Amino acid sequence: MKSKPIFMAIVFSWSVAFFEYCLQVPANRIGFQFLSLSQLKVIQEVITMVVFAFFSVVYMKEQIRMDFVWASMCLVGAVYFMFRGMFTN
Repeated sequence: MKSKPIFMAIVFSWSVAFFEYCLQVPANRIGFQFLSLSQLKVIQEVITMVVFAFFSVVYMKEQIRMDFVWASMCLVGAVYFMFRGMFTN
C-alpha cells in the first residue's frame, strides 16, 4: 500500500479491525460463560500472535528467528499458567 494514499491504509486497517471485533465480541460473550476474563484475554492474544506470525512469514516474507521461537514459548507458558487450575482436582 506504499503507492496508495494514507487514507486508504487507514480505511483498510479500520475495516480489518471492525471485522475482528464483529467476531470477537460475540465470542467473548459466549466464552465468558465458561472461562474467566483473563483466560479469554490470553486466548485472544495467542490467536492474534499466531495470525500475525503467519502473515509476517507468508505475506511479508519475514525470516523466522530464534526471538520468535522464544516469544512463542512465553505464550505457551502464559496459556499453561492461565489454564493449569482448570485441570487439577
